[in-house]
Amino acid sequence: MTVAQIEIPEAQVGELCRRNGIRRLALFGSVLTGRFSDASDVDVLVEFKPGERVGFFRLAAIEEELSRLLGGRKVDLRTPMDLSRYFRDEVVRDALVVYASCAGLGAPGDREMSHSQPAADC
Repeated sequence: MTVAQIEIPEAQVGELCRRNGIRRLALFGSVLTGRFSDASDVDVLVEFKPGERVGFFRLAAIEEELSRLLGGRKVDLRTPMDLSRYFRDEVVRDALVVYASCAGLGAPGDREMSHSQPAADC
């Protein structure tokens, strides 16, 4: 998958997600618009599997690995709850799904992170 001239290695991103208990990963922000430039970071929205414990250092390690996979671009990793309630729904609605662990969470290339309730083990 290529977005804003950035090659996204879906297999490696999927492996990173599986290793880290990420059930859905999507892009949002300027990478999906005409405002993206060489100086832009890549905004990434992640949703972890229920019960997955994620601290600051783990998030930083995931961010660093994603940066490496995306050709060294700076990555800004966020969860839906990190986003302001004033624009959270819009970001989630417009995000481009890159990885989803199971059906019902969106397929790669979908422009919406589904709000449906997937099975508990997803």
